Amino acid sequence: MVPMNVSSRRRRGLATISTAVLGLACLPLAACSTDSGSDADGGQGLSVATSFYPIQYLTQAIGGEHVTVSSVTPTNVEPHDYELAPKDVTALSGTDLVAYVAGFQPSLDDALKEVSGPTVIDLSDAVDLTHHDGVEHDHEDGDAQDADDAGAATQDADAAGHSDDAADPHFWLDPVRMQSAAQAIKTALTQADPDHAADYEANLAALTETLSGLDSDYSTGLAQCERTTFVTSHAAFGYLADRYGLTQASVSGIDPESEPSPAELAAVKQIVQETGTTTIFTEELVSAKTAEALASETGTTTAVLDPIESAPASGDYADAMSTNLQELRTALSCQ
Repeated sequence: MVPMNVSSRRRRGLATISTAVLGLACLPLAACSTDSGSDADGGQGLSVATSFYPIQYLTQAIGGEHVTVSSVTPTNVEPHDYELAPKDVTALSGTDLVAYVAGFQPSLDDALKEVSGPTVIDLSDAVDLTHHDGVEHDHEDGDAQDADDAGAATQDADAAGHSDDAADPHFWLDPVRMQSAAQAIKTALTQADPDHAADYEANLAALTETLSGLDSDYSTGLAQCERTTFVTSHAAFGYLADRYGLTQASVSGIDPESEPSPAELAAVKQIVQETGTTTIFTEELVSAKTAEALASETGTTTAVLDPIESAPASGDYADAMSTNLQELRTALSCQ
C-alpha cells in the first residue's frame, strides 16, 4: 500500500511559503491577495494576470505577499473555449505580468495581440509540450498486455480520426513539468521585482518540495497495479500517463467539448473490454452523458478524475492531485 501521509509531507513544504495560497477562487481578473495587494514596503506589489487556475496557484505560491494575482478564467468555468469579454482585455493592459499557455485558450491568444504594457510569459516554452492523441500508452513501463491491447485499439481510433494536431497543453497534471513552470514564473517575478528575489527563491523551494512530494507519491502509488489503462472523458492526462507508465484512453480528444464519432466510441469500448477496465472517469465541468452511456454499455462504474482546470471545491492543486491519485489507485487496483 502507498503510505497515507501525503498531506503531512505536502504541508511541511507549504508551511514555509511566505503567505498561504488563499483566495484563488476569484472572479475574472479580480485581484487575489492575502494582504490586499500591499507588499511589505507598503506598495501595491506586482499585478499578475494568469490564464487559469493551475498557473494562478503557482504564481500566488511563489509571489506570496508581493503579488496580486488574478485569473482570466472564472472559477467553475471550463477554460478551453472561454471567451474573454472586452472588460477582461482592458484589465489585462493594467497588469505587470501575464502568465499563460499559448494555444490553450484562443480568445486569450487573440487578446494578447491587442494588449501592450505587461510582460507576457508563455509557459509552453518552459514545460516541453508534446502531442497526445485520444489514446496514449507507455510500452516500456506499463503492463505488456494492456499496452498491446490498447495499442491495437489505438490504431482503430486513429483511423477514425480521434487525434489532435495541436500540442497537448495539460502539463499541470505532471508535477515534474509543474516544477519547470514554477521556475519560469519565479524567474519572471525576480526580473520584474529584484528587491524581493530572496523571498521568491524561498517560496519556490517550498513549492518544489510540495511538487516533488506529489511526484514521489505518484511513482510509489502507481508502481504495482493490476491494470495500467484508464479511461477518461477527455484526453487531459497524457503527461501523467507518460510520467508514470500508464495508458490513457479518452472518450473525447484534447478538447473536452469535441464529440466522438461512432467509430471512436467503438474503439474506446474495445479498449475497455480488452483491458478489463472497471471505471470510466468523468469530470465536473463538462457533460458526463457520453461517458456514463459508455459505462452503462460496458458494465463499468464512473468516478471523477479532476483535470484541475478550475480551482477545486475544497483545498488546492496539491489536494486535488492527491485525490486523483487515490481515484487512480482504486480504479487500477494498485497495491
